[in-house]
Amino acid sequence: MIGTTRGRRIWTFAGMLSTGLICTGCVERIGRIDTRPSGALVFVNDEEIGATPAQFSFTWYGDYDLVFRKPGYETLKTNHRLETPWWQYPPVDFLVECLWPGMIRDVHDFPVYELQPAQQPTTSDLVERAVELRSQAGDEAP
Repeated sequence: MIGTTRGRRIWTFAGMLSTGLICTGCVERIGRIDTRPSGALVFVNDEEIGATPAQFSFTWYGDYDLVFRKPGYETLKTNHRLETPWWQYPPVDFLVECLWPGMIRDVHDFPVYELQPAQQPTTSDLVERAVELRSQAGDEAP
C-alpha cells in the first residue's frame, strides 16, 4: 500500500514537471529596419525581407549584412552587429528560454539608414568608361 502511494506521488510529480516544462515560454527575437526615404527593398544576409519599414525574426546575435535598393537611389550595402544581451549567455539563457513562464520579445531597432539619390553619369564619363573597358578587353579603339 505504501509503495503504491509513493509511486503515484512520483508519477504525479513527473507529470507536473513535464507539464510545467512544456508550458514554459521562449524568446522571440525581432529586428526592425527603416530607411529615409521609406519603401526601399531590404536584403538581410542575402534574403529579401520586404520594403522598409520592415521587421524580421532572427535566431542568433552577431553580424548581419544589409543591402537596400530603391529606384532612383544608390544601392546601399552595409553591416550591422547585434550585440548579445546579458540574459542570453549560459547558464542564464537556459533559465530564460526553458524555464521562464512566458514569451519574451527581444526587439532590436537598427539605425535609420539614409539613401542617397542616384547620380546620373555625364556623357563624357560614359565615353571615358567605355574606352577604358575596351582597352582592358584588348581591343584597339577605332
